[in-house]
Amino acid sequence: MRDVFLSIMPVTMWVLTALNLVLTLSLFLLWRKRKLNPALWMGLVAFGLFYDALILSMGTLLPAGNLLRGLSLPRFVLHCGLIPLLFPICADALGLKPVGRKAVWIVTALIMTVGVAAGFVTRLEPQTVGVVTRYASAKGLTPGWSAGIQNALSYGPIIVLMVCGILVWILRKRPELFFSGLGMFVFSALAPATGNMDLMFFISMFGELLMVFFFWLYVIKLPGRA
Repeated sequence: MRDVFLSIMPVTMWVLTALNLVLTLSLFLLWRKRKLNPALWMGLVAFGLFYDALILSMGTLLPAGNLLRGLSLPRFVLHCGLIPLLFPICADALGLKPVGRKAVWIVTALIMTVGVAAGFVTRLEPQTVGVVTRYASAKGLTPGWSAGIQNALSYGPIIVLMVCGILVWILRKRPELFFSGLGMFVFSALAPATGNMDLMFFISMFGELLMVFFFWLYVIKLPGRA
């Protein structure tokens, strides 16, 4: 399986990046035309994932150096700063009352602030897998609190999305949110399950695309707002 991943990785990464861009633009258009705030929030999350995929894909062309390093740090900032938007998305899907939604937004804002700080203090080191060069968090140099927050934000919001998706599936017969979280969770776990941790950045790209795609299926069926 590893040899298959390595052989398809360069081209596949660019394909996944292009699909991420299409979904990101589609979500922003839904927000603009139909005033669907959840489309905006997930559009921002999708933009962060698109940027992440783009810089990783550029690692098939660029060598390690100041340019790739400079482009790589925003990957961590955007991920930690935008992925908490899954919380208000869940609050909206569950139909929380205004007081509950405000509380969720306050918590989300705090987490986003800490997440951005964690992204900025990340120390990077070059790693090469196959023909892909990327900058990853340097173990022993990145502060422990930053690494811990990044790990928590990689799984915590996804688990919340899955739980929310189960409730929405039961209450409204809409399974898309659950599959949105499940796709991301399964592909994030696939790399460690197969002993290919160094390929996690590539394997998780499939999960990121599925997360946004299933959310897109969910949001296109929501009623627009005047």
